[in-house]
Amino acid sequence: MHALSRSTPTGNLRLSSFVRMRRSSGPSRVVWCVYRSESVHFPNGIGTSRADWQSSCAVLNASSKPPSHPDQPAEVHGGGADHVDAVNVHQAAIDLNLNLVPIDSSKSSAPAVPQPPKPLTITDLSPAPMHGSQLRVVYQGVPGAYSEAAAGKAYPNCEAIPCDQFEVAFQAVELWIADRAVLPVENSLGGSIHRNYDLLLRHRLHIVGEVQLPVHHCLLALPGTRMEYLSRVTSHPQALSQCEHTLTKLCPQAAREAVDDTAGAAEYIAVNNLRDTAAIASAKAAELYGLQVLADGIQDDSSNVTRFVMLAREPIIPRTDRPFKTSIVFAHERGTSVLFKVLSAFAFRNISLTKIESRPHRNRPIRLVDDAYEGTAKHFEYMFYVDFEASLAEVRAQNALAEVQEFTSFLRVLGSYPMDMTPWSPPPRGEPEI
Repeated sequence: MHALSRSTPTGNLRLSSFVRMRRSSGPSRVVWCVYRSESVHFPNGIGTSRADWQSSCAVLNASSKPPSHPDQPAEVHGGGADHVDAVNVHQAAIDLNLNLVPIDSSKSSAPAVPQPPKPLTITDLSPAPMHGSQLRVVYQGVPGAYSEAAAGKAYPNCEAIPCDQFEVAFQAVELWIADRAVLPVENSLGGSIHRNYDLLLRHRLHIVGEVQLPVHHCLLALPGTRMEYLSRVTSHPQALSQCEHTLTKLCPQAAREAVDDTAGAAEYIAVNNLRDTAAIASAKAAELYGLQVLADGIQDDSSNVTRFVMLAREPIIPRTDRPFKTSIVFAHERGTSVLFKVLSAFAFRNISLTKIESRPHRNRPIRLVDDAYEGTAKHFEYMFYVDFEASLAEVRAQNALAEVQEFTSFLRVLGSYPMDMTPWSPPPRGEPEI
C-alpha cells in the first residue's frame, strides 16, 4: 500500500492514496481516491467550501497481473502485503459521505453538469378554487361590517381581508394581493352605490357572481349610555338614510354624522370612549367592540337588502344550466332615440332588464351642439349601466349585444355570472336575523 501523502502548496488540501489489491482467485483491483479543491457539482447539493469538498472515487477493474498460484509466496511491496481484503478509507472521507462509483478505466471521470432551475408551469399560475377554499377575499370596512358578512356568504371558507377604501379593494385584486373582492353596488332602500359603479368602469376586473345580504341595523353605544343623552349618531351614509325616520323618533336631538363604514363607527366609539355618541351597525359589531344594543332593527323598512358583486381578475365561463345575469355599460352620442333602440334590442328578444343606471361620462361630461337659432346648446353625456337576465352563452343575448353595438359608441361587458337565488323572507320587526 502506498503511503498517504499530503501537500498544501497554496493552502489547498490535496489528499491522494493508491491502493493495490491482489486476490488469489481473481484479478487485482485498484482503488484511486482523490481529495482535491476543484469545484465540482454533486447531486446532493454539496458546496465548494473546504468542509463541503467531496472526494470522487472510482473502482477500476484491471488485469495488471495474471492470477498467482495458491502456494506461491506473497510479494512484499512498499512494506505491506499485496493480498488486501479491505481498505479503510480515511475517516475524514467517511465523514464527507464518499460515494464509490464503479467506472471504466478507459474513461476519465467528469464533473456533473449543474441542472437549471425548474421553470414555472401553468399549474403554478392556475386560478384559485371557485368553491372558496383558501381564497383571499377583500372587502371595504373593518371586522364586523356587512361587507365581511357578504364575503363569508359568498365564499364560506375564505380569508376575509378588510380594506379602508373601495379603491384599495380593487387594487388588491389587480395586484394579486387578493383573489376576490366583494363590494356593494345597490341597496333596496338607499339605491345605487355610485362610487363602485365608477370604479367598475375605471378598473379591468370582472363580475363573477353576486350575493344579496339582508341588512339588520342596530343602534349601538357604550354600556350604560342612555338614548336621551345622545348628541350624535354616526354611521355610513347609506345606513343613516335607511334609518332616518326611526332615528327621528328615537333620538330627535342627535345630529347625524357620516363615516366610511358602519363597523368603523362602532370601533371609533369604543376606542375613544364616546359616551354621547351612538353608531348604526350590526349586532356582530356590538359583540366585537363591546358595545350595548340600545335599539334593534331600526331600519325604516324590514325588507332591507344590499346587493354585493364578486370581482375577479378573470371572467367565468357563461353557462345555461342555471339562471345567469349579465352586466354591461355603454355610451351613445345621438340623443335619447338611440337609448330607445338599445332597449328595444332586449325587448324584442324577451330579455328582462333588472337594472338601468346612468352616470356622467367622465371623459366627456358635456357635449356642445350648434344651433342656428339659439347659439350653442349644452347636453350632458352619460354612461348607462344595464343588468339583464340572460347568459352570454345564449344566442339571444349574443344577438342583442351585437345589435346594441351598432347604436353605441362604447360597449363593455362587465360580467356574465350566476344569479343569487337564495330564498329570503324579511324577519319580524324588532327581532334579529339568524
